[in-house]
Amino acid sequence: MGNILAIVGRPNVGKSTFFNRLTQSRQAIVEETSGVTRDRHYGKSDWNGVEFSVIDTGGYVVGSEDIFEEEIRKQVNLAMEEADVIIFMVDVKEGITGMDQEVADILRKIKKKVFLVVNKADNPQRIHLAGEFYALGLGEVFPVSSINGSGTGELLDAVVKELNPDQEEEESDLPKYAVIGRPNVGKSSLINALIGEERNIVTSIAGTTRDSIYIPYNSFGFEFLFVDTAGLRKKSKVNENIEFYSVMRSVRAIEKADVCLLLIDAQDGIESQDLNILRLVAKNNKGLVLVINKWDLLEKESNTHVEYEEAILKKTAPFTDIPVIFTSVTQKQRILKVLELAHQVYKSRSRNIPTSKLNKVMLPLIEKYSPPMVKGKRIKIKYITQLKLAYPSFVFFCNMPQYIKEPYQRYLENQMRKNFDFKGVPITLYFRKK
Repeated sequence: MGNILAIVGRPNVGKSTFFNRLTQSRQAIVEETSGVTRDRHYGKSDWNGVEFSVIDTGGYVVGSEDIFEEEIRKQVNLAMEEADVIIFMVDVKEGITGMDQEVADILRKIKKKVFLVVNKADNPQRIHLAGEFYALGLGEVFPVSSINGSGTGELLDAVVKELNPDQEEEESDLPKYAVIGRPNVGKSSLINALIGEERNIVTSIAGTTRDSIYIPYNSFGFEFLFVDTAGLRKKSKVNENIEFYSVMRSVRAIEKADVCLLLIDAQDGIESQDLNILRLVAKNNKGLVLVINKWDLLEKESNTHVEYEEAILKKTAPFTDIPVIFTSVTQKQRILKVLELAHQVYKSRSRNIPTSKLNKVMLPLIEKYSPPMVKGKRIKIKYITQLKLAYPSFVFFCNMPQYIKEPYQRYLENQMRKNFDFKGVPITLYFRKK
């Protein structure tokens, strides 16, 4: 993983439509988990078997005309930092604008591959007009129509050649844990507390990309790699869209991790941005531990943490089977317990359940509470097996898969969780015709 494609360009050139075209069909398949809010700006796509992430930087432009330019500059800088390949989108109907020119000036100076995509070229005359954009000096021009999809095939063929599907870093078999969360919740402090020193200069393991650094950890009987994305860049100027930036940082870390430790500030509780990050973890099928930090600073009555945990898990629904731990990083309270939980989640995520056991446990439960009838026909689930993937996914073979609706899928998932330990692990259920 780690292939990221960013789309930049002025407002209203069709970036979102293009983003939807790249991610939609794929999301419809991937996101069978209910309750996942469609994150408008981040999605997964794949073309000819090469999987990559897509970021639409445009969804974050806020404010009036006069700060648009400032925002676009930020977007372009963000894309340059975070993405492997950049699509710069322009509009054939508008021709070259001053702002396009400015963006092109920045993009010409960078080392990354930039594709100049001329949108709304949906008839021969407009495709011909797309030629004027060669003047931007960014090499080949790709005329496309986001709306009807023409031209996107040729473009994606060229894009995936630039994305290196075997771009896996020297993979080690050690578990990889990422500490993620909003700014200032104590991510670096947690890593420092565990590693036992303030690390100012981190040596990265050879072969890793510059923006995520693996820190080896080996003590107290635990051996794993921390994915570190903290402290890599100087704090950007005020009024940046901090939320977007921290979500982007999280995306990188999440994609490289097996288990994510999501730090939440006890005093703030779980906020919408934490939930966004949590959904990215679930969308990427990674393990999850919720770490409620700064617990020592809260005034507490007895059994507060039970209520606190319930309140938090109410918000994370439908994914509520998550371990929650209360810590104080500065006091070093329960930080080793965090590693124990991460380790348990890691083991659960890589668990393989023998087919015979799956069927022995699940078929009687299905028998006991079978799917509702459809048009007078019974839906029969005959057989269950686990797919050989990096995360737990199961196929239920049945006579009419299309009629198994969400409430029943949820019932099956809950039974799976009750009978096999998947705490902290998203699981995926597929229904196929026998």
